[in-house]
Amino acid sequence: MANTASAQKRIRQTAKRNARNTARRSHVRTYLKKVEAAISGGDKAQAQAAFIAAQPEMQSAVGKGTFHANTVSRKLSRLSARIKAMGASATA
Repeated sequence: MANTASAQKRIRQTAKRNARNTARRSHVRTYLKKVEAAISGGDKAQAQAAFIAAQPEMQSAVGKGTFHANTVSRKLSRLSARIKAMGASATA
């Protein structure tokens, strides 16, 4: 148990930050699930719309420090490639 006032304050700050990051991470995952569902459903227009909605949410999480920038870039790149591949297979 924390004995000093500064240690008690750090515990409060950590708990608050942890709750905020957990909520933000969950929010981003919800957007990712919508994109994944649209891709697996085969609806390219819906997948693109979900992807466009997910991008700013993910970038916002990077700005807040919840996710690393390279992680989000990698995920966005892979999702984008999968959506583009849907279009190629649909027209072929």
